[in-house]
Amino acid sequence: MPAATASVDGCDARVVDADRVEHVLQRLPDDALVTELAGVFGLLGDPSRLRLLTSLLEGGELCVCDLAVTSGLSESATSHALRLLRAHGVVQARRAGRMMRYSLRDGHVRMLLDVALEHVRHDHG
Repeated sequence: MPAATASVDGCDARVVDADRVEHVLQRLPDDALVTELAGVFGLLGDPSRLRLLTSLLEGGELCVCDLAVTSGLSESATSHALRLLRAHGVVQARRAGRMMRYSLRDGHVRMLLDVALEHVRHDHG
């Protein structure tokens, strides 16, 4: 890299805009929240779990058997993925007789998936 380019990309001062930096620092989430958020994004980074979530996004409430079919996973793998997603508050379960039915936990999860899908579709559009 030429020296001129390196100097343009670097900062000569530790803080250029102290007011803005302070504003940002006051609004950043704490470390525990960032760690939890990273865990959720880690869960969302798996194609199999994303297939389950998009199935719930499109189908609403579904049982493990139906989710296994729509995701292409075994029932065992589906149950395992749903346990992880439920533990992180991404999906919720409702007992219907002897069967558990799963759905997205809330509108925030739905919105996150909708926005992410729109972003990817826009880039490929």
